[in-house]
Amino acid sequence: MNILITGSGGLVGSEAAAYYLKKGFKVFGIDNNMRRFFFGADGDVSDNINRLKNGNPAYCHIDMDIRDRSMLEPVFQKHSFSRIIHCASQPSHEKAGLLPIVDFEVNAVGTLNMLEMARQYAPEAVFIHMSTNKVYGASPNEIPLRELEYRMDYLRPDDLDGITESCRIDQSVHSLFGASKLAADIVAQEYGRYYGLKVGIFRAGCITGPNHRGVKLHGFLSYLIKSAVRGQTYQIIGYGGKQVRDIIHSYDVIQAFEAFSRDPRPGEVYNIGGGRENSVSILEAIELIRQIGRIDVKTEYFSQPRIGDHICYITGLKKLKTDFPGWKITWGLEDIIRQMLETEMAGN
Repeated sequence: MNILITGSGGLVGSEAAAYYLKKGFKVFGIDNNMRRFFFGADGDVSDNINRLKNGNPAYCHIDMDIRDRSMLEPVFQKHSFSRIIHCASQPSHEKAGLLPIVDFEVNAVGTLNMLEMARQYAPEAVFIHMSTNKVYGASPNEIPLRELEYRMDYLRPDDLDGITESCRIDQSVHSLFGASKLAADIVAQEYGRYYGLKVGIFRAGCITGPNHRGVKLHGFLSYLIKSAVRGQTYQIIGYGGKQVRDIIHSYDVIQAFEAFSRDPRPGEVYNIGGGRENSVSILEAIELIRQIGRIDVKTEYFSQPRIGDHICYITGLKKLKTDFPGWKITWGLEDIIRQMLETEMAGN
């Protein structure tokens, strides 16, 4: 059975590739290491790509740009795919603002190209689209909050389980990144609902893991841990460091993909993240790193928040768990931090 993974050198893509290789699948990975173009040497994913290529005869790497449909088409013409996992993207708010056309081409046009190739050449394949909670723009910030000593949290009891898929997606500031990802999200839904393709859309919060190449502009927990271990100063941006995210390990994301693949629902949207049990503010994350890693964390504070940033975002997992009751979070927050600290320390 053949699986095609875009962004196979990235966090989710490399996790998926390694998982399916162990399961005995033939894996085709598309990745041209554009993260290095976006983020420099710290964003380079060549190590992840080389790790997949070395000693894995069932892995076929394709250095290709998904923006170029003429390059994609021969791949789909030559090979049949039972699953397509689309993870390739430009993932940064700030980079999207600096490179809006490149951002839209990668996130929106690249996704359209992949969907159209699937429609023409692999209409029976399960297609997983990796979306983001940034498609909701700043609308989650409209939910009433209360300020605690080290974090923000939802004020109303009905909101405590987190943001649901019914959250408004328009009439708010998204950042250009959120806008391009929303365009991709909507067209992925349409290919599922209009054409009947087995497309699942997963709107992720903060995914992380040991293969994450977190940088200043993307991947806060990975970059925070990297900064702490290297003795670098971490910049807290806005909200007093009390902004909240929920963290999910890339392994648990792949298990959600697996659950959907066994029971696909064309054009369906799922929020995916660590949920309340894995939620953490920046201040709390810093303290956990100090406790678990027994290292100091140097910080500096900038009061101006990022455009479209969420003050408190906790993923509501009810729909995902209801449709796929066998899926659950297996990696707790402290275990995630411990693993990432060990990986970063081993590399320094």
